Amino acid sequence: MNTRSDEMLAKVPEITFVFWVIKILATTLGETGGDAVSMSMNLGYLLSTGIFAIIFLVAVMAQISAKKFHPALYWTTIIATTTVGTTLADFADRSLGVGYAGGTTILFALLMASLFVWYRTLGSVAVDTVSSPKSEMFYWVTIMFSQTLGTALGDWTADTAGLGYTGAAVVFAAMLAVVVALFYFTKVSRTGLFWAAFILTRPLGAVIGDFLDKPLSKGGLDLSRYSASATLLLLIMLCIFAFSHKAAKKAH
Repeated sequence: MNTRSDEMLAKVPEITFVFWVIKILATTLGETGGDAVSMSMNLGYLLSTGIFAIIFLVAVMAQISAKKFHPALYWTTIIATTTVGTTLADFADRSLGVGYAGGTTILFALLMASLFVWYRTLGSVAVDTVSSPKSEMFYWVTIMFSQTLGTALGDWTADTAGLGYTGAAVVFAAMLAVVVALFYFTKVSRTGLFWAAFILTRPLGAVIGDFLDKPLSKGGLDLSRYSASATLLLLIMLCIFAFSHKAAKKAH
C-alpha cells in the first residue's frame, strides 16, 4: 500500500555507486559553472551568488512540491546547490576577506548547526527518513551548506596548504576511500558515513573543476569553462538516463 510518506521517500534516489559518480560530476560542474558565470562572464561573486540563489530556491521549492521522484529535478537541485556554493564561498573567502581558513571554519560550524537542529527537531538526519516537507527542507539546507563548505575546503587545501589541484584531489580521494572501507568493514554509523562522503565529494569536485579550467601557470589545464561545464552536464545526463533506464527495467 502506498502512502504519502512512501511517495516522498521515493523522491530521494537510491544511494548506489552511480549516485556517487553523478554527485562528483555535479560538484565538478558546480565549480566550472560557478566560475564561468562569476569570472568568465565578469558578473562577480555577489551578483552570481544572487542569480544562483534564486535558481536554488526555485529548484528546492519544485523538488519539495513534486509528488514523486524526478531524476532530472533532483539533480538539477543538486547542481544548483553546488553552483551557489561555489560563488558564495568565493565571495566570503575573497571579496569579504574572510580567507579560506575562516570561510571553512564558519561553514563547517553552519553545517554542524544545520545537522544538529535537524536532529533535535525530527530525531534523525538519515536520508531514508526524509519523508515530509520539513525534513526535505532540512535536507536541502544541509546539502547547500556542505557544498559551500566543500568549495572553501578545496581551495584551502589546494592553495593555502600548497598541495595544488592534483595533490588536493589525491587527498580527498584517499579520504573517500577510507569512508568506503569503513562502510564495508566496520559497523560505523551509516548515516555518519553518508554525510562524510557527501561532504568530501564536494571539495574533490571543486579541485577537479579548478584543475580543468585554471591556467597552466597555476597547475590547471586551462580548458574553457563553458566547454568543460557543457561536457560535465552531458555526462551527468547520460548517467541519469542510463541509471533511470536500468531502474525502470529492474522494476518491470
